[in-house]
Amino acid sequence: MDPLGARSQFVEVQNLPTWDQPQGVQDEVDGENLLMEEDDQLTNQLNSFESPFPFRQDINSKIVLFNGDVALLNCTAIVNTSNETLTDKNPVSDSIHRNSGPELRDELLKLKGCRTGEAKMTEGFNLAARFIIHTVGPKYKAKYRTAAESSLYSCYRNVMQLAKEHAMASVGFCVVSTVKRAYPLEDATHIALRTIRRFLENHGENIEMVVFAVSGVEEPVYRKLMPLYYPRSKKEERIGLPLLPANIGNSEGEPVVPERQIRIAEKPGNLEDDSGDDSLESDLGLVGSHAFARMEGDVDKQRKLILQGQMSEAAQQKQHQRNYNRWLCRARAEDLSDIAALKALYQTGVDLCGRTVMVVVGRNIPVTLIDMEKQKSLSPCSKVKTGGGDRNNPFKAKLTICVISNWLDVLIMFQKPFLARFSFCVFRFKKNLRAFYFIHPTFRSKVSTWFFTTFSVSGLKEKVHHIENLQQLFTCILPEQIDIPPFVLEYDTRVNNPYYTAQSSGL
Repeated sequence: MDPLGARSQFVEVQNLPTWDQPQGVQDEVDGENLLMEEDDQLTNQLNSFESPFPFRQDINSKIVLFNGDVALLNCTAIVNTSNETLTDKNPVSDSIHRNSGPELRDELLKLKGCRTGEAKMTEGFNLAARFIIHTVGPKYKAKYRTAAESSLYSCYRNVMQLAKEHAMASVGFCVVSTVKRAYPLEDATHIALRTIRRFLENHGENIEMVVFAVSGVEEPVYRKLMPLYYPRSKKEERIGLPLLPANIGNSEGEPVVPERQIRIAEKPGNLEDDSGDDSLESDLGLVGSHAFARMEGDVDKQRKLILQGQMSEAAQQKQHQRNYNRWLCRARAEDLSDIAALKALYQTGVDLCGRTVMVVVGRNIPVTLIDMEKQKSLSPCSKVKTGGGDRNNPFKAKLTICVISNWLDVLIMFQKPFLARFSFCVFRFKKNLRAFYFIHPTFRSKVSTWFFTTFSVSGLKEKVHHIENLQQLFTCILPEQIDIPPFVLEYDTRVNNPYYTAQSSGL
């Protein structure tokens, strides 16, 4: 029994051999096996590479691998692995509770649980260790591997952070995340060893000893992987270099997820390298080439100037260009294959003035099944996605829309929300739109169009034309420049044939 009253079964960590010292016959055998596996040619190639975990005698002297019960270690703090309610039944936790006494259970009730990846501290009570740091390891599932790795890293990192904040000299670690949580032992060992290594490199100047307390099943895995992160010589460092996993974490040992890294393009939003950007590049040439150098102050202030009409024409053009690129990226990312299959909206040729013609076939629109959110793609950028528009200056492109087969009144009767969305889209078209043709309108269509152009989209009424027959349409758009559905041609022949006959007889 020592002066502090600790019982004889407790283990003095100061008497344990550190990782930089020989640890018996098994350690020598492991070293010989590593040397036998060394390939001279590969070693010569690796001599030019620097190991991310170089040989550090000062760090190795702080590491201890102990095969035994973590509850028996006489160090400043030991680690207990548990569940979110801190009531888990596992060999490590049971031993700690058994040796610390009933006071620990009462103390844990005051903590009100612990989240996965976090760490909370209590007194050690009857243990030789002064403190117990409780942490909750993640439950492992293959499809959530990234989240599990991050949580397990947080467990070790938060424990070490508590040790640093409370000026602890030594910490005894159990293997966090028990068998019940199904975390693969070798994967968990990689995270544990590299996290402790990085913390000792960056923040461990006051920590004197870290003990890995393992069982007989866990010890071979730790002995196999520890030379990769704690090499005991330059030769062992070179041998372990090709055996390191691809993901060794960042400078703190945290797992790196490429998908979560921020990627900044040189010219965000400008997907096409064409001559249309030359004027913009020349205007911004004095500012800088990087995207951040092109930021033009407070965005809210710019919008206020636009509303007050005080923004210069050049600034407005740049703002239009940015908006256009944003809508273009969105249109390109949208999957419009289902709309294309309906043949309800498509681009055809040009009219007599050379303006792009868009066709809407009302009969082919399933108004009761249409995806309302997909209508956001029916913006001015939709024509650019299909190949239309002026690439040099998209906002000067002119557009003609032909609405075929009397679809507007159907939308009014059955899909008023869709009509509101269409009004919004047409409003965005308004500056570019030069003609809006309704083919074969009914009385209801004419009334609906009047209401639509009077109250929904002002300034469009003079651009709307009602076409009674295709012969009138062909005076504006040549027949070879527009793809008309067969049922429209059939209807026009059946309804308007008497009109053509009367005209012929009059001549």
